[in-house]
Amino acid sequence: MTAGLVVLLVLVLLAAVVVFKSVALVPQAEAAVIERLGRYQRTVSGQLTFLVPFVDVVRAKVDLRERVVSFAPQSVITQDNLTLLIDTVVYFQVTTPQAAVYEISNYIAAVEQLTVTTLRNVVGGMTLEETLTSRDQINRQLRGVLDEATGRWGLRVARVELKSIDPPPSIQESMEKQMKADREKRAIILSAEGHREAAIKTAEGNKAAQVLAAEGAKTSAILAAEAERQSRILRAQGERAAKYLQAQGQAKAIEKVFAAIKAGKPTPELLAYQYMQTLPQMAQGDANKMWIVPSDFGEALKGFAKQFGTQGSDGVFRYESSSNNDDVATADDDADDVSGWFDVPAQPADYGTTLPAAGDGDTTSALPGFPPPPPLQQ
Repeated sequence: MTAGLVVLLVLVLLAAVVVFKSVALVPQAEAAVIERLGRYQRTVSGQLTFLVPFVDVVRAKVDLRERVVSFAPQSVITQDNLTLLIDTVVYFQVTTPQAAVYEISNYIAAVEQLTVTTLRNVVGGMTLEETLTSRDQINRQLRGVLDEATGRWGLRVARVELKSIDPPPSIQESMEKQMKADREKRAIILSAEGHREAAIKTAEGNKAAQVLAAEGAKTSAILAAEAERQSRILRAQGERAAKYLQAQGQAKAIEKVFAAIKAGKPTPELLAYQYMQTLPQMAQGDANKMWIVPSDFGEALKGFAKQFGTQGSDGVFRYESSSNNDDVATADDDADDVSGWFDVPAQPADYGTTLPAAGDGDTTSALPGFPPPPPLQQ
């Protein structure tokens, strides 16, 4: 009984081992490389696989997802002999599991070393300034070299990124000083340009102000000249009208006096009396210190009376009115011609307007609000 039980247990264990060796479950996104008697037989992924016990063996399982591997910072020397620490990140994916298993022993270490050597070759041909400003170019070159070299390993390099580029502390300090100097330089340039623009704007404003002031002064001078011209013309026309009125008044007075004298038929005694009354007025001047009456004054009056008078029946010479009084011009003969000279409006509407320029020799231009005067008699 005991021996039979032991044999049964051995058989059960052997069956369990056989079942375990003949069944393999491969999850999705993984690939299993199966060998038969030590040689590659097939690759399976995402399925339940049956194996021949003790003949088929799962050599390795490979992750088919894209992997991200960050490598430690590597020291790289630039073209201008500066040592940089560059930290890289590689994105790759296994596309051929059997190649990743049989073509390379450790594809992650191979990718790391290939990345380091390629990075040193690329950065070694660049200066520090080019390295710091050419990240995209370095990434493209690294990806191209890695993708070409890892293709036979069954890998596909998707991206290569430079995570950090760290120059030496002294270089960092110098770069910070340079950046600070550049910022100060730009600030000074911007400030100078601002002062320049402000000076230009101020000069343009002063120029415009001076132009406007000059135009204002010009307009003011023109208006003042026009006003002076108008005032002179108005004064001249006023003086002319006043002189005309004065002359007309004198003419009227003389006409009335002579008419009265002729109507009264004065005698020489009356003329002598008028003459004697006029003498004190003639002597009122400051330069007249002495006045001498001629001794033959009476004889002169007699001759004057004989010339212009008519001897009456009593032997006295008297003045008589002329028979052709109708031919004598009076002061009212030109009243219609000069009547407009004195029609001054109470408030002329055009005093503020500019007078039109008078023509050559035209001294009688009409003013706004006044009728034109008659032409002067030669």
